Amino acid sequence: MCTAATYKTNDFYFGRTLDYEFSYGDQVVITPRRYKFDFTCEGVSESHYAIIGMAYVAENYPLYYDAMNEKGLCMAGLNFVGNAVFHDKQENKHNAAQYELIPFVLSSCSSVSEAKKLLENTVITGIPFNEKLPVAQLHWIISDRNGSITVESVADGVKIYDNPVGVLTNNPPFPQQMFNLNNYMGLSPKSPKNSFSDKLELNMYSRGMGAMGLPGDLSSQSRFVRAAFTKMNSQSGSSESESISQFFHILGSVDQQRGCCEVAEGKYEITIYTSCCNADKGIYYYTTYENSQVTGVDMNKESLDSDSLIIYPLINGQQIKMMN
Repeated sequence: MCTAATYKTNDFYFGRTLDYEFSYGDQVVITPRRYKFDFTCEGVSESHYAIIGMAYVAENYPLYYDAMNEKGLCMAGLNFVGNAVFHDKQENKHNAAQYELIPFVLSSCSSVSEAKKLLENTVITGIPFNEKLPVAQLHWIISDRNGSITVESVADGVKIYDNPVGVLTNNPPFPQQMFNLNNYMGLSPKSPKNSFSDKLELNMYSRGMGAMGLPGDLSSQSRFVRAAFTKMNSQSGSSESESISQFFHILGSVDQQRGCCEVAEGKYEITIYTSCCNADKGIYYYTTYENSQVTGVDMNKESLDSDSLIIYPLINGQQIKMMN
């Protein structure tokens, strides 16, 4: 499963964890402006916004998990198994396959408002990329520095929700995730006072008791609550170093460690990578399960007017700086 979040200091930041039991071979991929996107139903786009993100490249096509474009619009697809329903293409509407929805949106939209307008008239189809790659059941978060939306394709069509917390995980559907936050409105980063009874002398015996009841398990609904609480209460300096450090700590609150979530005999879901995009500067940062050092790729240091994918393999091995 996965968790996505946003954060804003002087700059706007967006990222996600990708939690799974294996990797397809993820890479940081820049799609320059003149790369040809041959969309399943919308034809060829030969000139578009440049994009950077994490992707699996198949047949020279970037299958993005999460990405941002040069205008600062960000998007991520997260598992939505059992609830996602994709539909047949329709006349008089835009049609995009689920695997191409991220480039479909980021190649042409510069803001959340533009993306929302596009998707209100779009059918998300279940056309597979090829026979070897099954159709992934996903929903999406789309964000810029002014706000976020959640996009879900369900049995009765595409639903678009304003996302005031700037967080997304997996099931249940987004309205239920938001309603569930009502159960935690009493949580606080502040020390609690005794409201249990004025007839009892109850004392605070530990720091952090204001957040007692914050769920700590790895289920998607619990991760949504925990990430939302952490993000909404986060405090940091505004420098780049302080901002990205805080962002990785926000998503670190929902990290999955090997051994804690068994999905099959001897197989465990782990946080394969965590990303952090500076959407204002066009820098894509990441860490991996085996490498906690932050690594970055700056899209603006590449030739964005070219027509070929620019690929950076991940640095997966732990980078240790010895002091003596």
